[in-house]
Amino acid sequence: MIRRTLSKVAKTAAFIALSTLSAFAADKVTLRTNWLFYGSHGIFFLGIDKGFYSAQGIDLAVRQGNGSGNANRLVANGEDTFGYVSCASLISLAAQDAPIISVMEVDAMGTDAVLARPDSGIKNFKDLVGKKVLTTAGAGVNTFFPVAAKNAGVDPASIQLVNVSENALVQSYLQGLAPAMLAGIDDKPAEIIAHGGQPPVQIPYSDYGVYQPGYAIVTNKELLKKNPDLVRRFVKATLQSVQAAQKDPDSCIQSLVRWAGGASVDAKQARQVLDVTLSILFSPNNAAKTLGLNVDKDWDSAVGLLKSYSGLKTDKSYTAFFTNDYVK
Repeated sequence: MIRRTLSKVAKTAAFIALSTLSAFAADKVTLRTNWLFYGSHGIFFLGIDKGFYSAQGIDLAVRQGNGSGNANRLVANGEDTFGYVSCASLISLAAQDAPIISVMEVDAMGTDAVLARPDSGIKNFKDLVGKKVLTTAGAGVNTFFPVAAKNAGVDPASIQLVNVSENALVQSYLQGLAPAMLAGIDDKPAEIIAHGGQPPVQIPYSDYGVYQPGYAIVTNKELLKKNPDLVRRFVKATLQSVQAAQKDPDSCIQSLVRWAGGASVDAKQARQVLDVTLSILFSPNNAAKTLGLNVDKDWDSAVGLLKSYSGLKTDKSYTAFFTNDYVK
């Protein structure tokens, strides 16, 4: 009788244990990247491999993107839970009442820059006067070029921008069609080197007073209302992933290459891109060096710049585009 009672107790305990595990099944979450997989995206795959997301009860699937604008729309439509997106794109769409918001920054500074051939003698904006500079029509890097030029004391009209297709940009630069190009320092220098070019001279807009956050984690505002704990857990795991990438960037790239599967990822080039992201985790305005913090001055600056130079129409305060409730 005692044995039967103990057996029933054991079965009951097992049932309760299984029920508890079922109740706490991992949340299935998707993250849409801004583009095809590249170095910076390794952070998320490293977090999966290290178990940071699973420890927070998250079953994360990272999906390749096709531009920040598209990623933002997928999050706004509820097709993806989170996105890794450019903050300028986030602001532009959220200003039109898309229900999206940044819950943490990753790249805390914009990477827009002029890249010059080392044999051109170009070292700053004043050296660009009277010269041709390659770019792509409609590229985001074009938006604040006039601002950086004016802040450097240069008339933007004195520099001739030459449009080429995106897939011809680096090759045109390497072939000497112009001594410089407009691009992001997060990916194009690595691409130039990968195609046999010398490391370019980098002239970041941020050196000329163009302050703006770079890339952030975006989610749907509805999720903040319905499941703020999930957002908190995701941000915590992502912050841990960033810190792990800082400590061991090689493992971060290994995770990227392994998870990318059929996607073509050059490990050396990916590492160079990752290094840029890890070098701009804190903006000059983040005095406390709080990882992931959405910095007020940077977002205020970005909204102001977009209004002045990109035709942004909004009555929203810059504070409407982000929250730090899940970072602090």
